[in-house]
Amino acid sequence: MSALVVNLRPTIDLSDEQFFQLCQHNPELRFERSAIGELIIMSPTGSGTGKRNADLTIDVGIWNRQTNLGVVFDSSTGFKLSNGADRSPDVAWILNDRWNALTPEQQERFAPIAPDFVIELRSKTDSLETLEAKMQEYLENGVCLGWLLDPQTPQAKIYRPGRSVEIILSPTTLSGEDVLPGFVLNLRSIFSE
Repeated sequence: MSALVVNLRPTIDLSDEQFFQLCQHNPELRFERSAIGELIIMSPTGSGTGKRNADLTIDVGIWNRQTNLGVVFDSSTGFKLSNGADRSPDVAWILNDRWNALTPEQQERFAPIAPDFVIELRSKTDSLETLEAKMQEYLENGVCLGWLLDPQTPQAKIYRPGRSVEIILSPTTLSGEDVLPGFVLNLRSIFSE
């Protein structure tokens, strides 16, 4: 099932607190909210996509434990972007200094910060156009590096501020560049399953 988009406005305008509570009271569903207030309801992923997401999070997490440069988040984490959207990338990473600048309360809610790095992994039910728009939104809100991984093609799209999207067909690895120094993601398991 692809995402269901519900236009709540002008009838209902959920506050940040109401949106947070909605998410807390419905843990079996994954919600996002667009910058214009649309409620986006996504079903849980299939097992194959869930395994790939876990592998990606583990790989970034292992690198981060070795470098201790930031904080890693999985796909269940929501971030409040500066444009008003609440988004949950499949993998996210934030530099320690930026994360530690948030109050403990901000860290416990949907943190009002754009990650420095994000990964979106396309599942079979995801719209490529929707994911591409989401990646652009991340950049417009301060993300420094983003990867859109599409096992169906297979290809990787690399998003960087102020640059055209780079498309790599059947990549075997991706570099974290200067955003995640020394990180190299092996994509063989992501694109071969």
